[in-house]
This record gives sequence, C-alpha cells and structure tokens, in this order.
Amino acid sequence: MGGPGDSVRDVLAGNLRRARLELGLSLSELSRRSKIGKATLSQLEAGAGNPTIETVFSLSRALEVPISDLLDHQEPSGLTVVRGADVEVLRGEGVDLRPLRGIESGGAIFEVYDQQVRADSRQDSLGHVGTEHTIVQAGRLGVRVDDRDVELGPGDYVSFDARLPHTYTALGGPVRSVLLLQYRSDQRLHATPAEPPHLVETP
Repeated sequence: MGGPGDSVRDVLAGNLRRARLELGLSLSELSRRSKIGKATLSQLEAGAGNPTIETVFSLSRALEVPISDLLDHQEPSGLTVVRGADVEVLRGEGVDLRPLRGIESGGAIFEVYDQQVRADSRQDSLGHVGTEHTIVQAGRLGVRVDDRDVELGPGDYVSFDARLPHTYTALGGPVRSVLLLQYRSDQRLHATPAEPPHLVETP
C-alpha cells in the first residue's frame, strides 16, 4: 500500500480499516465518534468513497492518530523533490491541501502541506490531534482559534493546539500558505501490515 501510483482514496481505504481494527472499533463505533455515517465509512474502507479534508480530519480526531497514519506519507532518503503538480489535492469546503512530506525526528512527527485557501472561502475544523503551524506566503488570512481572532499577511506565522476548534478564512482574495502539523511520536498508531490474528476474518 501507499506506493507512488496509489490515490488518496486507495491509501485511505487500507489505512482506515487497519487503524480501526487495531483499535478494536466497529464501524458503528467509529461512526459515532467521527460523526460520519456508517455507510460512508464502509465506502471509504472499500476505496469507493470520496474523501475530503473534513472527512480525513474527523477520522484523525476520532481515531486520535496523525493524518499521515491515514494518508501514508513515505520517508524517502537523500535528496527529496516533490512536484506540486504531481501531488493529489485533498479538497475541503474552503481549502485545497497538497501533502508534501512527513518527517519523523527526535520524538516528533511533522507533516508538511501546501495549503491554499480559496478566495472568499473559509475552512472550519472541530479540532484534531497535534499542533498546527501556518506560515502565510501570499494573501491575507483570518485565523480563529476557539474565541480568538488574528489576521495574518505574507511572512506571518501562527501556531496553536489543533485540538481546539479553528477556522481559516481568505480575506479579500486567495491565500497561499505552508501548513505544518506536529505530533509526538507516541501519538502515532503503530500499525503493522498484517492484521492482528484475533481480528483476521475467516470464511
């Protein structure tokens, strides 16, 4: 799984099922925790769904795992070049995310994303595990975290506990930014390719 030719849909399908089984959750329980319909979850696990930013963040929150555990970032060595045009876009109500790289070092995991907030759009999140860092490159970005509001311009940076409800709003035009999600290594789901023996389905 997670080879270069795999789509976000295919990678999420395998990782979601393995994460759910490793945590011992039924589809019904995951549906309750994530507030995603059981039928939709079943489609996602079958690779037939259409995952959005909202869906992936809800699953990250419900399973309490980094997003990279669901999207399966690779760890190449040496020189790493990622062409934006070659990365599949994960779309949300107001944001386009391109996952570029996952980095694990010194007990911390960082996920690097190219983030674009569409003009006159906003992206709401109920919160998810980790710490969120955003650096604005172009445009003006409104950020609301819990009940606090800040406005950022090119070169500005914001960081906050991603478990808090937060919103990104493009002010007056599109916004281009770099998003980094930071986790502790112990927040990672240590899934193995094989399912635990007691969870293997028999005919």
